[in-house]
Amino acid sequence: MIDEIKEHLQQVIIPFWLSLRDDTYGGYYGYMDFARRIDKQAVKGCILNSRILWFFANAYLLLGDKKLLDAARHGYEFMKQHCLDGEKGGVFWSVLYDGAPEDTSKHTYNQAFAIYALSAYYEASGDEESITTANAIFEIIETKCRDEGGYLEAFDRDFQLVENDKLSENGVMAGRTMNTLLHVFEAYTEFYRVTKQVRVKVRLEWILDTIEKRVYNPVLKRQEVFFDSGYRPLMDLHSYGHDIEAAWLIDRGLAVLGNPLYQERLGRITAALTKQVFETAFDGHSLSNECENGVVDTNRIWWVQAEGVVGFLNAYEKDRSHTEYLAAAAAVWNYIGRYMVDSRDGGEWYWRLDQNGVPDQDKPIVEPWKCPYHNGRMCMEVIRRKIDVA
Repeated sequence: MIDEIKEHLQQVIIPFWLSLRDDTYGGYYGYMDFARRIDKQAVKGCILNSRILWFFANAYLLLGDKKLLDAARHGYEFMKQHCLDGEKGGVFWSVLYDGAPEDTSKHTYNQAFAIYALSAYYEASGDEESITTANAIFEIIETKCRDEGGYLEAFDRDFQLVENDKLSENGVMAGRTMNTLLHVFEAYTEFYRVTKQVRVKVRLEWILDTIEKRVYNPVLKRQEVFFDSGYRPLMDLHSYGHDIEAAWLIDRGLAVLGNPLYQERLGRITAALTKQVFETAFDGHSLSNECENGVVDTNRIWWVQAEGVVGFLNAYEKDRSHTEYLAAAAAVWNYIGRYMVDSRDGGEWYWRLDQNGVPDQDKPIVEPWKCPYHNGRMCMEVIRRKIDVA
């Protein structure tokens, strides 16, 4: 898999996203439709910009190509000049194509991805300003984006609480979400790894405790997704992609923390999450999307397949007796190559396929959520792990 995936990263994903660079207004173009027409005046999501910055910084760390560091620097300058709110603090939700503020609301999820990107850029560039900015956003999350119960979700520009319409789905309005908590954990993991700040370690351990006691459902062997402010689940939903992603992200955080007690407690949970996804969502070649009220959504989503490869490979790496997980990772990668990758010249990945592998032509190729974060990270995780399967 490594040779194929490295070639895919270097010949498909990296060139595609380099081609989205906006040298007139900065950052990267925010929208490409299914016909691969770039809208150069589309809104630029700040999450999209953070994820692209993270991607190029990590690609440089892996491959050492200076053009990738330059691409990361391009994203960093746009974030610094336009996505950060210099007056009120934090990161906007989105800006116009020319960098002017568009949606000035603040979301904890968005703040976390900025920390994730800035930590990677600091590691790649050594730019002290970037980690100073990450520290400032950490302070904002910890002082303005949580209460005594944990992390809240959505705020206006002044950090006054508003409805969480951006990360609520399926007819509910969530006061807390598994998704935001997971990605705060992900961001803090990398932030702690490059800074070793004790205050970040304390918050990582708090998040692990919360996942164990309030988010993970030990009966159904899944994470609950949407909660009210008291962590009461709002609906019956099993998100296969988030669970397989969480399994390996939590394992990564456990490795960075190096605390044997947490490794034992949470390691059992990540193993159970992986097993449940393997048994309920994997059909021998790919992963269904989710299951709501007992009804399975059989669409194949780009990011769910990417996380499936990493999640199953991670599980095999932990316990080599589970060869079924290695086979599953290889099968999902084969499916991606056959169906998910856009085979048109200069293409990347489709957003969504039906269960027969037919792409949804109503879904764009690039938009605020469609980015190189999941599939690019999948490539880099597989290459870095270099697991001996002999």
